[in-house]
Amino acid sequence: MNNTISRRRLLKGVALIPFLAGGASALGQGTSSPSIKGNIRQAVVYGHGRIRPMMAEDPDKTGKELLEMGILGLDLVNPWEWETVQKAGLIVTLSRAQRAEGRNEEVGMANGFNHVEFHDQLLELYTDLIPKAAKAGVEQIICFSGNRRGKSDDEGIQNCITGLKRVMPLAEQHKVTLVMELLNPFGHRDYHADRTAFGAQIARGLGSERFKLLYDIFHMQLSEGNLIDTIRKNVDVIGHYHTAGAPGRRDLDEHQEIYYPAVMRAIVETGFKGFVAHEFGPKKPENLESLRHAVGVCDV
Repeated sequence: MNNTISRRRLLKGVALIPFLAGGASALGQGTSSPSIKGNIRQAVVYGHGRIRPMMAEDPDKTGKELLEMGILGLDLVNPWEWETVQKAGLIVTLSRAQRAEGRNEEVGMANGFNHVEFHDQLLELYTDLIPKAAKAGVEQIICFSGNRRGKSDDEGIQNCITGLKRVMPLAEQHKVTLVMELLNPFGHRDYHADRTAFGAQIARGLGSERFKLLYDIFHMQLSEGNLIDTIRKNVDVIGHYHTAGAPGRRDLDEHQEIYYPAVMRAIVETGFKGFVAHEFGPKKPENLESLRHAVGVCDV
């Protein structure tokens, strides 16, 4: 086992001890750390505000600051960034599906599993990434349905199941989960997985613990509403959450319509043990205060 992975796993374990014991902070470091209940394991996307440039300037300092506020990991991390994140003491909570820096994959958000003509490319992509992720201790990789382009829901669902069945044996072998993101139909026109029911039918049709849904609370508020009831009814197929204020995809403050404490309590009540990652554009990107506020809002 390499030192990077060992350190990551050690920090992950240490971080959870005060959570389970009701300790004062994520790592119990520093008197300025907030009181963290830890019922919700929180992360943030790598592109949030100034986090990426901060990591480039001083990854250790940035990692410590995030951990002390209750952020355990970074989301949507490129594979070539995994090591940087882990060396900073953070968990790669969700990886992007890109093989090499500067390489534009032909498959992705628009060209996904709902079209059979992309299945060979997707199989090649995930066959390359899954073993590397497992070796690095990265447990989740994002995937997408793709755009409709005239396909019916039934055909799109069946195509997704057919394509993902080719990938699942490798994912199950390496204990890496593919997580399909649900997006709203207004900002992502024609994206097929724009409702929970669509993704849930794929997940239940596959019947694999290595395929789950990324339930983006912002997107699903715009797409269908009824957040808490939907979360409760689909606990078996949801593996990851994203947050943002709606409308506007900004801070989790009083100027948006989602009451996040109630949503987070519902998530806790389902027994969810995964991560909730913040994916909003901070109104004041020059500092981490809006992120610190979001951690407090979601720490129920």
